[in-house]
Amino acid sequence: MANVAGSGPSRRAVLGGMAGAGAVVVASGAGASAESVGRRNPVDQAAVDVVVARLEGELVALRRALHANPQTTGAETYAAGEVARRLRAAGLEVTAGVGGATLPDGTVLPGNGVVAVLRGARPGRTVAYRADMDAVPGDGIMPPKKGRPAAHACGHDIHTAVGVGVALTLARLRHRLGGTVVFFFQPGEEGLVGARAMIGQGWLERTGVEEIHALHTGPYPVGGFAVTPGSGLPGQDWVNIAFGGPDAAAAAARLVGAITALGTVPLPQGPADLEAMVRDVQTPDGPLARFLVTGARVAPAPDAEGRPVVEAKFRCWPPERDAEVREEIRRLAQTYPGAVVGYPRDPFPALLCPADAADALARRLRCEFGAGAVTVNHTAFPFNGEDYALFLERVPGTYTFLGVRAPGAGIETSYPHYETFEPDERAIGVGVRAMAGWLADRARR
Repeated sequence: MANVAGSGPSRRAVLGGMAGAGAVVVASGAGASAESVGRRNPVDQAAVDVVVARLEGELVALRRALHANPQTTGAETYAAGEVARRLRAAGLEVTAGVGGATLPDGTVLPGNGVVAVLRGARPGRTVAYRADMDAVPGDGIMPPKKGRPAAHACGHDIHTAVGVGVALTLARLRHRLGGTVVFFFQPGEEGLVGARAMIGQGWLERTGVEEIHALHTGPYPVGGFAVTPGSGLPGQDWVNIAFGGPDAAAAAARLVGAITALGTVPLPQGPADLEAMVRDVQTPDGPLARFLVTGARVAPAPDAEGRPVVEAKFRCWPPERDAEVREEIRRLAQTYPGAVVGYPRDPFPALLCPADAADALARRLRCEFGAGAVTVNHTAFPFNGEDYALFLERVPGTYTFLGVRAPGAGIETSYPHYETFEPDERAIGVGVRAMAGWLADRARR
């Protein structure tokens, strides 16, 4: 997704984190062996931890291989091949080559998605886990720099490694697993096309998914999580305004300034601003309980009739404010004679997590990882978006931030989309432990 302002951050240049919290101790999973618990018992956290401890080295190596082979939307063949090969070897039912899409400009993208189904030995529910696989294009990494190559600067290599780890862990425990777990390894998240394509091909219905869950890296202490009950991430909307008349160019420039001035949240300029924003996100009824982020520019080329066009985009919270903001921009535009307002595409929906599922996950994480391991986001981060929103429009689920901030590291080292992004790889094992236990629990109910 393009950024909300022509010179601002890309779709996820700013993510929230846990401000002022100490690093949570990262446990590698010890205790009784899975075999000692007994084949007839359901999957529990102790059994999960034993398996994850054996897999962690392999998963870190996978993440490093993915990191060394970044591929952007429509080109995720390396990650897809690694995922499909490993999960087939583990005995899952794997379908590759899913999620092809056509971009608004007519570009046809191949389907590089992977859907893998793990059926437990016991009856139960069908739950899903989603991991995105694509890398960030060079122009989506902050600060802007010409000629920068694509890179895994958003943590999707970690997301994929965690997803593979969850699948391998539960596959080794399938004789005790109740229900079915479906894994969606999604292409095209950065381009906001992969989720729509997989859903459009009917994969939720084909697999009978009842709920879905996901993690995303964020600047929380490694070993920690941030849950999002009743919140998530904002959507995005677009408005175009064409101008006619002899002073059209000047009018367009003035409108750009007026639309930009509607925004209520300044772009963070450094680590202190990022830390402050993180605190605000965790504050109930705080400064970010209601916000508007706007961006506008005069398009590089006039429209078909030779008129200059202002291209505007915005994010707002709460999401139901979208129509109100559209109307405010329309009123501004119509103060200029001859302005023609249009909407080039439908609004992209906000990501909203049901409170009950997020609260249940928080309770489980606190039980397994300690009370200090979990923080709560009470509102959304203003500069972010996620096409996982489309999954949650269709089935309930959770979207949780996984801490990747190393002890003593600056917040900018764990912020996705920054060139300084250098996540602590110990988060991989933490994420696998958390999600394998959670999915096993949800599937058997």
